[in-house]
Parts: sequence; structure tokens; C-alpha cells
Amino acid sequence: MLLLDSEDVRRLFPMKEAIESNKAAFLLHSQKQTELPVRISFKVDDDSTSQFMPAFVKDYVNRVGIKIVSTFPENARRGKPVVTAQVLLLDNETGEVCAMMNGTEVTRIRTGAISGAATSILARPKVEVGSLFGTGGQAKSQLEAMLTARNFAEVRVFDIVEERIGRFIDSVAGMAEFFGVALKAAASPDEAIDEADVVTTVTISSTPVFDGSRVKAGAHVNGVGSYTPNARELDLALLERSRVFVDNREAVFAEAGDFIIPVREGRYSFDRVAGELGEVLDGKIAGRESEEQVTVMKTVGYAVLDVVAAWNIYNKAVELGIGKQIEN
Repeated sequence: MLLLDSEDVRRLFPMKEAIESNKAAFLLHSQKQTELPVRISFKVDDDSTSQFMPAFVKDYVNRVGIKIVSTFPENARRGKPVVTAQVLLLDNETGEVCAMMNGTEVTRIRTGAISGAATSILARPKVEVGSLFGTGGQAKSQLEAMLTARNFAEVRVFDIVEERIGRFIDSVAGMAEFFGVALKAAASPDEAIDEADVVTTVTISSTPVFDGSRVKAGAHVNGVGSYTPNARELDLALLERSRVFVDNREAVFAEAGDFIIPVREGRYSFDRVAGELGEVLDGKIAGRESEEQVTVMKTVGYAVLDVVAAWNIYNKAVELGIGKQIEN
């Protein structure tokens, strides 16, 4: 079995390759080449949970894998990470575990690459201004994905806690220099989205984070955060004026409050969603239909993305001799 730590995963899974990995996963899922059981969750105590997210990806990948995520708040007091994750990949001939890798890093990169893939599929080719809502643990990956997918002159950053914005911009100064982009602190949501060509939201907000009626014609919006039924980042005004896509219908319609809340209120219906990103890639449905159309992509993530990512990471690790081999 090959062990790959967080540094190994970072070396083996650069954002550009992660975006292509996700596109392949989207396509395989929409072509019915995957089996995706419902995730299993155990409540270990009043505050702690462990979740098991398996998937079988068929066709050329032909691998079973599982991501295990544990959230133990008391770990903060113990000096340990509150959230830990591992991804296990099985050998398709023997059924043995052939690789175990740091799932936190896999998730961080592939989640950023979801919006990166959506931006490359749906955003207009020529862009100037990007907008990023949220400066938490996923924000850096989302920014990298945005800058990998399109060439921006400027990205505006907004957070409800003002001092976090400056700290975040300072922390990604090297990335901004590498991509040749100016990062600017936005004083308000309106300032953040004014004339923005691509907007990415990665917050834990329970209410919409900007006024969807103010989004410019032709913009693309990635809704990445607020992935529970009672939380949302995107308002009804945005959904009603946009061509809307998801990464996985079943998962998004079961978990994303952005849709569940307005559907429950009788103000929106799931059948207004155009389809999945994989269906666009497969040519089954159109993506952006005009330069002036606003497009939206909502994701909650799913295990097929982790398995395809793990398969790509494992193959590259074997080729380059990276990681530590142990006996099963």
C-alpha cells in the first residue's frame, strides 16, 4: 500500500490537473459510469461524527474508493486537527487497498477545482474582474482555481469580518504575483460584484451574500459554500435570471439550501435547473447560450470526484516514485 501525505498530494495534484480530473469525473458520472451510495454518518458522541463516502468509478478508471471524514471538536483542546480525512483507493484486480492519501488535501484541491472546471466550461473566454466571497480555509484554493481557469486583471475579495480580508490578501500575495493579478479588498458585497465577470462564493452563510439582481449581464457565478438544507449563499433573484447548472443533481437537490429553501417556499422548482456540468461536457445540453446570459453553478461535492482524483494522484505517484510503500 502506498502512503501519500499532504505534501505528496500537493506535489502530485496541481490545480490545472485537478480541474481536468474533475471534468473527467463529471463526464463519467453523467454517462452513468459510476455507482454512488448514500454517505454513511456515525454520531460518535454529542459533538463528534465520522462519515464514510464510497464510490465506484467504472470505464477506464475501474476503481472503488472511499473518503473517511471525521469531525471531532474536542481535538482543538488536544492540539489535534478538528477535521481529518483520508482517501483509500482499492486495487481493481485484488481488491486490496493500494493507496491511502491525505483526504483533507485532496478535498481542498478538488473542491477548488470544481469551481475552476465550471468557470472554464461556462464563463466567457475574456474576463477582467473576479470576485471572491469568503476568506476561510477553502478560499485560497478557490482563488487559485479562478486564476487557473481564466486570465483576470483584478480580483475583489469580500468577507463579513473586514480584518480577515487584509490577512487573506497578504497570505496569497505570492500567488497574485505569479498570476499577474491585482487583489483588492471590497468594502461591501455590491462593490465586490460590480462589473465582476466571475463570482465565487465560499462561505458558511445562512442567508444570501449578495444581491443577485446586481450581477452584470454575461457573468458566471460559482456557489461553493453553504452546503446544508437550511443555509444558502445565492438568492432567488440570481437563480431566476440565470441558466443554472449543478455538479450532481441528486446531491445538490438533497443538500443545498440555495434550492431547497425557495422550492419549499413555492418560489422555485428543481426542473428549472438546466442540468449537470457533465452533461454539458458530453454534448447532451448546451452550456452558455449567449454572451449576455448569466450562468450559475452550484456544488456540494461528491465521492466520485475524490476517487477519480485519487486514481490520478496514485498513478502519478507510482510513475514518479513518490510516497511510502508499506505491506498490507
